[in-house]
Amino acid sequence: MDIDGAITLTQDRLAEEGVTMAELLEHFRGRISPVLIGDPGWERILERAGKLPITMGAQPFGFELPLHDARPVADFGVSLSSGNRSGDFFEERARTDGTDETARAVGRLFREMEAPNSPLREIVGRKLMLEYDIDSAPGSNDSLPGMFLRPNERTLYGGAGLQNDVGIVVDALVSCVGWEKIAAERENAERVYLAQPEDTRLDSFGVFPSRERTIRLAIMDFKSQGEVCRYLENTGWPGDMSVVDSVISRFRERADIVRTGLNIDVREEGVGPALGLTLIVKHRYTKDSRYWLDGLTDWDAFLEALRHEDLVVPEKIEALAGWVCKPTTLFAKSGQFLLLRGIHHIKLVISGDRLRQVKAYVFMVLSGAV
Repeated sequence: MDIDGAITLTQDRLAEEGVTMAELLEHFRGRISPVLIGDPGWERILERAGKLPITMGAQPFGFELPLHDARPVADFGVSLSSGNRSGDFFEERARTDGTDETARAVGRLFREMEAPNSPLREIVGRKLMLEYDIDSAPGSNDSLPGMFLRPNERTLYGGAGLQNDVGIVVDALVSCVGWEKIAAERENAERVYLAQPEDTRLDSFGVFPSRERTIRLAIMDFKSQGEVCRYLENTGWPGDMSVVDSVISRFRERADIVRTGLNIDVREEGVGPALGLTLIVKHRYTKDSRYWLDGLTDWDAFLEALRHEDLVVPEKIEALAGWVCKPTTLFAKSGQFLLLRGIHHIKLVISGDRLRQVKAYVFMVLSGAV
């Protein structure tokens, strides 16, 4: 059975278990440390998840955990695809509820994906990710989530002359959330791509319609610190390069960093000052059948390196270490499910003259194709 067939089967089975993602999440409360997500934060997540279909459990979902913040809070992320039950839920909402801005944005994007000979679908496929601000933006429970697309069908390697593909994806995201297109913004995104070294890839595009306007680009697979710093100089990043060099150096001394990724904010006037560093301890390739399988010790050295950072809350590192587990069989009304759980990545956010934030992105996904 291929992955799409497994997702369809799992969605059908999950629909027998309940209606909303909140019902699904309630089963997992005992598996999530209150150090990472406390009861008040958990209730806010359930409030949001209560408006989402339970079928989203068949594709990766998870939490953004601020390791620099002593509060046990988190944001919430989900995945969906055009043409499956989760995608259908949003398209139906867009048809029946004109006030649901998220559904309308998703519907606009899916229409572009499903158009005949769609250039967008040829690049990103049919998948979309949503990131809901739960605790990072108090009072925003009804605001539009961040929306992310990944080049699942065509890898956007540096040096491959695919800047038009970059523009197509940027235009699609900008249009779906109702922003006016800005030529300089698109040109800057293309310029950031054109500056990439040949072995790097543009891994994702994101917009945050409820925040200050920016296009978030994730560029992965830088091999060395020098390559990172030269790239940032070529893009015109206005930050302090010595801080970037210092952060990468001390983590390399403590853990086996196989590659480095960058999160860059593109604006009409150029590249924004905040920078996300993703120090990669495990390669993740979209088309790898083992993409969502973590080794139990993959993150040990990196978590130990984090313990040396004064910014990080030690208790959260201890709790995060227990997040990665072996695939677990769960028993439900409709039969068995397999639960996969792990750390997708950890982002170090540099702003001004220092490392200011450390965020862990953890995932869960269920499969009924056992």
